[in-house]
Amino acid sequence: MQQQYSNHLIHESSPYLLQHAHNPVEWFPWGELAFEKARKEDKPILISIGYAACHWCHVMEHESFENVATAGFMNTYFVNIKVDREERPDLDHIYMNTCQLLTGAGGWPLNVFLTPELLPFSAGTYFPPKPGYGKPSWLDVLMYMKNVFTNERDKVEQQAQSIREHLFKMDQSFIEKINIPEGIALFTKEELITTVTQLKKQFDTEDGGFGSAPKFPGSMSLLFLLRVNFFHKDEAVQQHIHLSLNKMMFGGIYDHIGGGFARYTVDKKWMIPHFEKMLYDNALLICLYAEAYREQPNNNYKRVIENTLAFVEREWMTAEGGFYASYDADSEGVEGKFYTFTYNELQSILKGNFALAEKVYQIKEDGNWEHTNILFRNKTNDEHAEEMGISVAELNKELDAINKQLFDYRENRIKPGLDNKIILSWNALMCSGYVQAYKALGNEHYKSIAIKNLNLC
Repeated sequence: MQQQYSNHLIHESSPYLLQHAHNPVEWFPWGELAFEKARKEDKPILISIGYAACHWCHVMEHESFENVATAGFMNTYFVNIKVDREERPDLDHIYMNTCQLLTGAGGWPLNVFLTPELLPFSAGTYFPPKPGYGKPSWLDVLMYMKNVFTNERDKVEQQAQSIREHLFKMDQSFIEKINIPEGIALFTKEELITTVTQLKKQFDTEDGGFGSAPKFPGSMSLLFLLRVNFFHKDEAVQQHIHLSLNKMMFGGIYDHIGGGFARYTVDKKWMIPHFEKMLYDNALLICLYAEAYREQPNNNYKRVIENTLAFVEREWMTAEGGFYASYDADSEGVEGKFYTFTYNELQSILKGNFALAEKVYQIKEDGNWEHTNILFRNKTNDEHAEEMGISVAELNKELDAINKQLFDYRENRIKPGLDNKIILSWNALMCSGYVQAYKALGNEHYKSIAIKNLNLC
C-alpha cells in the first residue's frame, strides 16, 4: 500500500522507529542531522522516547502523531526526534532522570523539550489530544513550549542550566557510591536489615507484591528478600515471598495458556495485565521462581518455570540462540485481543471441558474485563481438587487438556507485534534465567540453551 507520508526514520532498523516512519510528523533519528537543523533554525528540540511494545506509545501516536494538523504544528516550531529506549538506554536514562526531577514521575512515551544546545528544559509523559486525566492537551503543551521558548528564552536557558547541574550532581553521587576503596565493605548487616524493614512497610499482605495499583512484579526486591532471608530468617518475609509468587502465577499477569508474564497489572490483585511481554521481566521472574524452588520445592513453581521457558524458546529464540526483545500489548489495534476470550467463544472451544475451565479460570458470562475474559485463578489446584473430590494429578491432567485446546485455538489469531531486536544485556539476563532453571530443576536442556546463547556472543 502506498504510504501518504514518510520521514527520516524510514531507513532505521528499530521496529519502534519504523512504526513511526510514516507519521506526518517529520521525525528524525537521534543524530547530527537533527541537531544541525535545530541550531541553524534556532528551534527547540522535541525528543519522544518509547519502545515497540508500549501501549500508551501507540495511543499517543494514533491520537496525536498521526494527526496532520498537530504534526504540522510540530514540524513548524520544533525539530522532532524519535528514540527507541531499548536501542539507546543511555539517552532514556538521562531524560527519564530529567522527567522525574521535574515532575516526580516517569514512564513512556517520554516527551522531553531541549534547547538547540541539547539541554533539556521541560519533560512529561503521555498527553491526550484533549484535556483530560488531569493533563493539558498535547497541542496545548506544544503551544506553551513554543511561546515560552520564543518569548521567555532567558527563563528557558536558566531552567536548562539548573537541570544540567542537578543531573551532574546525581551522576557524581552515583560515581562516589560505586568507587568504594578496597577493604571497605559495600554494606553492613545492619544496612541489609534496614532495607528489609523499609520493604516490609510496602508489603501488600493480602495480594502479595508491593504497594497498590498499578502493580509490578518487583522481582529484584523479592529476590533480594529471598537471599537475605537465607541468612537472616524472618517468618513474615518468608510468607510474603511465597504469597507474592503464588498470587502472581495464579493471576492474569501470567499467561496460563502460552506461558510467560506480562509487564504489570493495572489492579492490585494481579488480574488485569498490561498485556505486553518483555524479555527482561520474564528473565528476572524465571531467576526468582528458580531460586524460590531451590529454597522451597514446589511443583507449581516448576510448572511456571517450564512453561515460561517453553514460551521463550517457541516465540523469542532465534535459530542461533539469541532472544528477541518483546511482544506488544496490542494485536489488530486492540489491547489484549490475543489473550482474552468471550464466554460464548470459550463454550464453543472447550465444549465438555467448559464447566471446569469456567470454575478454575473465573470465567463470567458478561466477561471479567471489558466484556471479555482474562484467565485468572483465585484458588490453588489443591483447593480445587479437594472441592471436586479428585486428585491433584487428575485435575492437572484435565487443565493441561483445556490449556492445549485454548492454545491451539489462540495460535490461529493474529499475534501481537514482535520487537525482534536482540539486546545484549537482556540476553544476558535470560541466559542467567536458563542457568538458574538448570540449577533448580537439573534439566540438561536448559544448560545447553544457556551455552548456545553464550556462544552467540
